[in-house]
Amino acid sequence: MLIRPAEERDAEACAAIYAPYVRETAITFETEPPTPTEMAARIAKATKSYAWLVLEIDGSVVGYAYGSPYKERAAYRWSCEVSVYLAQDRRRAGGGKALYEALFARLAERGLRTAVAGMTQPNEPSVGLHKAMGFELIGTWRRIGWKHGAWRDVTWMQRELAPTTDAAPEEPR
Repeated sequence: MLIRPAEERDAEACAAIYAPYVRETAITFETEPPTPTEMAARIAKATKSYAWLVLEIDGSVVGYAYGSPYKERAAYRWSCEVSVYLAQDRRRAGGGKALYEALFARLAERGLRTAVAGMTQPNEPSVGLHKAMGFELIGTWRRIGWKHGAWRDVTWMQRELAPTTDAAPEEPR
């Protein structure tokens, strides 16, 4: 098992991992799977200020995790939103936890202090993973998105990536 920074060459594998979540579930609110070209652009954007990591097993990418802006306003620049996706046959085998541990370390190195994650409900496996990773429930947006013929709730959780103080923080890198 190898966790490493994503590269443009990983875009096709990441797009293939993500596509079933888009087409078959309400876990993501996207309705059309991104192309490998679109995924490459997302990887490039995330790696500039946050991070995008892939999980490789036996030379194949089987999962990924990334950080992205929580909100665009300047005061939020020490916070990020995080996501993790695994190939359908690789779920519940420790890959999500390993990806998140590596991602959180990288984000903290870059000066980020808080991670948030939104999970469409119901999604007990994701809620369980996030609780196991130290996330705390912060609230649920009710009936916020429509997908697959129903209104969906999104539960939000957050965790500290690095200790915060009342002093002005250094700028994230």
